[in-house]
Amino acid sequence: MTDFPPRQATLLLCDSDGHLLGTLPPFEVALPWWQDVSDVVTGARDRYGAEVTVLRLVEADGGWGTAGGAVTYLAEVASAPTVELARWAGDDPLAEQPLRLPYARPGGPAADLAWADAALAAAGCRRTGPAEQMRTWNLSSIWRLPTSGGPTWLKVVPSFFAHEGAMIGRLDPAVVPPLLATEGPRVLLADVPGEDHWGCELPVLQRVVAMLVGLQVSWSARVGELEALGAPDWRAAAFVPAAERLLELTEPELDAGTVSRLAALLDGLPERFGAVAECGLPDTLVHGDFHPGNTRGSPADDGRSVLLDWGDCGIGHPLLDQAACMASGRPEQRDELRAHWSALWRSAVPMSDPDRAAELLEPVSALQRALVYRSFLDAVEPAEHIYHSGDPAQWLRRAAGQF
Repeated sequence: MTDFPPRQATLLLCDSDGHLLGTLPPFEVALPWWQDVSDVVTGARDRYGAEVTVLRLVEADGGWGTAGGAVTYLAEVASAPTVELARWAGDDPLAEQPLRLPYARPGGPAADLAWADAALAAAGCRRTGPAEQMRTWNLSSIWRLPTSGGPTWLKVVPSFFAHEGAMIGRLDPAVVPPLLATEGPRVLLADVPGEDHWGCELPVLQRVVAMLVGLQVSWSARVGELEALGAPDWRAAAFVPAAERLLELTEPELDAGTVSRLAALLDGLPERFGAVAECGLPDTLVHGDFHPGNTRGSPADDGRSVLLDWGDCGIGHPLLDQAACMASGRPEQRDELRAHWSALWRSAVPMSDPDRAAELLEPVSALQRALVYRSFLDAVEPAEHIYHSGDPAQWLRRAAGQF
C-alpha cells in the first residue's frame, strides 16, 4: 500500500434532479484504489458536512494504474455542504451517454437501495442504519447494509455480469455466499464471517480449489444451463474468432515481434484445443476470476470458505481457472497446489491428463483474460475506459511470452 501515491479526491456535486452544483475542495483519502469510495463518502461528510453518493469517475490524473493521484468523481449530494463550491469548467458529466450504468446516474443508487429494502422486508428483515457505500465503478456497485439479521451486502452489476445472481442461486449453497434476493443485475447477500484469503496458507487454498473442482465436475453435465443464462463461451468454436478480432483491435499497441508470435499462436489454436480435448477433461463451468481474494471464510485448516464473485463465470475448460490462482498465490505454494489440483481431476476423471492440459492452456488462459478485458471496454462508457485500457495488450503480451 505504501508504494502508491496518495489519492486526492475532488467531488463534482449534482442534485437528484441532475443539476450540477459545483466542486468541493480536494481532500486526501486513505485507500488509493479509485473504485473504493467509502473513505471518499466519509471524507466529504467529516470535512464539509456533505452527505454524498459517488456516482462515477469523471477523470483521473497521475497515480499508478488505477490507484492514487488526483481523481475527480461525480457525486449526488443529499445535504448542502458547509463550504462554497467551485465552478466546474470541464465537460458536462451529465450529458447523455448510452453505455452509462443506471447506478452511475442521479437517482440510480437510491433505486437500488429501495429494491434492497423491499427485498429485506419480504424476507422479514429490515435495515437498522444508513447504507454504507463501499465501491462503485464500471464493474459493480457495492453497499454494506446494517440489518436486523446482521450485515447484508447489496451488489449491482452491469448487464454483462447480470447472470451472477441467477448463477449463485443455482450453485451449491455450501460453497457460495447466502443469497437473500436477486433481480436482474441486483444481488442481496448475507455476510460471510471470516476474512478474504489473500496470502492464506496452503491448506486453505487446497480447500477452496477442491470446492471449485467439485462444482466443475457436477456442472460438466449442465452446460446447457450456462448457455441459457448467457454465460460467456470460451470453448474453441467461439474462442478462436474472438481472439482473432482481439488481435486485430489491439495490434497498434503491440510491437512487431509480439504480433508475430501471437499470429502464430492463433494459427495453432484449433490444433491446441484439440490436444487439450485429448487430455480428457470436460468443458464445464469456469469461475473466470478465481484467485484467493475471491474466496472468503475461516483461515483455519479445518474451517469453511465460500467462493465469491461469479459475474466473470463462463463456459470452457476447467483449468482456465488455474492460471489466475497461481499468479495471485504465494510462489512457494504453487508446485504443491498444482499437484493437488491435478490429483483432484485425476480422481474425478480417471485416465485424464490435467498436467498436460494445464501446460497447453497457459497461453490460452492469458488470451482469455485479454478477451474479458476487451469485453469490458466494448461495454463501458469511454470515461471509464481508464480502468481497463491497457489490460488487453498486457495480457496479449503475456500470452505471446508463454507461447
